[in-house]
Formats: sequence, C-alpha cells, structure tokens
Amino acid sequence: QVQLVESGGGVVEAGGSLRLSCVASGRNVSDYSMDWFRRAPGKEREWVAQISRGGGVTHYADSVKGRFDISRDDAKNTVYLQMNSLKPDDTAVYYCTVALPPTVWGQGTQVTVSS
Repeated sequence: QVQLVESGGGVVEAGGSLRLSCVASGRNVSDYSMDWFRRAPGKEREWVAQISRGGGVTHYADSVKGRFDISRDDAKNTVYLQMNSLKPDDTAVYYCTVALPPTVWGQGTQVTVSS
C-alpha cells in the first residue's frame, strides 16, 4: 500500500519561494505520473501540475505556469514542487497524488503567502 507524505510548506512573503516534497513509501512509484493539487480556503480543489513517468513531460495550470516547477527523483521515490514568485492567491493546502489506481493522496502541506 502506497503512502504519500508532503512537506516543505510554511509561511512566506509574496514574491518568495518554497520547495515542496512528496515522499512515497510502500511501493515504487517511478512507473507512474504524479500530480500536485491544492485547495484554498472556500475554494474548489485545483489541479496544479503533473509530471510523467520518467519526468520527461510536465504540465501546469495556467495560474502557476512560469512560476512553479515540478520534478522527480525516482531514486528517492520523491516528487518536488518548486514554487517561485509566490502570490497570496497561492495560499492553500498542497497535496501530491499518484493514480495507481486507485488514486492515492497525501495528507497535504499548508502554504501561506502573506501580502
């Protein structure tokens, strides 16, 4: 059974950067694409980014394109989300997921961007 644990969230000023990590345990996830989602207070869950198996293809939501970078280190069974030029609208709980199936979610990590 796969478990995902996110970390790296925190409080940062607008314009700052954070790097989120998502470590998978229980199973090697290198054969699967992985995604980051977020949920802001009072808003629907939003897909943020995806990285393909092998890491060769990435996709981003328009709201984060050019500011966020998703990457993976399969030797560490870990996916990262580098977030730059953060805005208050980026404030949310960030989750990583892997669609095995079933889709497995982590517990999330809080990111707060102050203006």
